[in-house]
Amino acid sequence: MKFVIAVIKPFKLDEVRDALSAIGVAGLTVTEVKGYGRQKGQTEIYRGAEYAISMVPKLKLEVACPDAVAPRVVEAIQQAAGTGAIGDGKIFVLELGGAVRIRTGDTDEAAL
Repeated sequence: MKFVIAVIKPFKLDEVRDALSAIGVAGLTVTEVKGYGRQKGQTEIYRGAEYAISMVPKLKLEVACPDAVAPRVVEAIQQAAGTGAIGDGKIFVLELGGAVRIRTGDTDEAAL
């Protein structure tokens, strides 16, 4: 099993969720996060004064999936979240040691 973590622009969430649903991904966890990388923040204007925001708002998506589905999950996120501009985000793929569905006690891929 794999654990896919993606950090994307917030306005791309609906497109990514639709792309994942289209390939059969049933579960997704979304967290609002802030960070910076090559984008180096952004400049905004508030009441006529310009100020810099060093931490840019992003969304962190987490998807647990079987090994065979992971490449399609990564591809779906990459295509749906991409704009071609700096700050599109990152995708990380980790090994997932196990999973348990609390309600039924199902384990590993059956729990997904």
